[in-house]
Amino acid sequence: MAIRRIRTEGEDILRMKCKPVKEVTDSTRKLIEDMFDTMYDSNGVGLAAPQIGILRRIAVIDDTLGNKIALINPVITSKEGEQTCTEGCLSLPGYQGEVVRAKKIHVDATDVNGEPLSFDAEDFFAVVCQHEIDHLDGVLYKDKAENYRKQEAQK
Repeated sequence: MAIRRIRTEGEDILRMKCKPVKEVTDSTRKLIEDMFDTMYDSNGVGLAAPQIGILRRIAVIDDTLGNKIALINPVITSKEGEQTCTEGCLSLPGYQGEVVRAKKIHVDATDVNGEPLSFDAEDFFAVVCQHEIDHLDGVLYKDKAENYRKQEAQK
C-alpha cells in the first residue's frame, strides 16, 4: 500500500493536459493500486493521475454504489440529459459547488489488462466519471461550478 501526496489548487500540474498511456504495464497497474489506496485514504470517490503528480490519462473511481473501476485513456463518446450535483474535490479541500453535468454518458477506455472497455454511466457514477475525466484535461470542477464556496462545518 502506497499513499501518494495529493496535489492541491495552485500546483501547475492540475491545469495540464495529460498524455495518453501507450502500453499498460506492471508499473501502470502499480500506479493504479497506489491511486486506489490514496483515494480511499482520503475518503474520495475518484482520483485522477495528475492529482498525484502524474501526467497520464488514468483515473480510478469507487462511487460506493458498486461502481469500482480504473480507466486508462478514457473518452466520453456520448452524453444525454442534464443533472446538477454538489461536487467537492480532493485537490480543492474544504470547498464545494453545484455543477451541471450530463445525466447519462458513454465511456470508452482501456482496462488494467490493456483490453478495451466500454460502458454507460448514469446519475452519480456519471458525475464522478465526468469530474475525473475533466482532471485529465486540466479542468477543475470549480471552473464549471455555480455557487463555489467553502464547505460548512460538519455538525
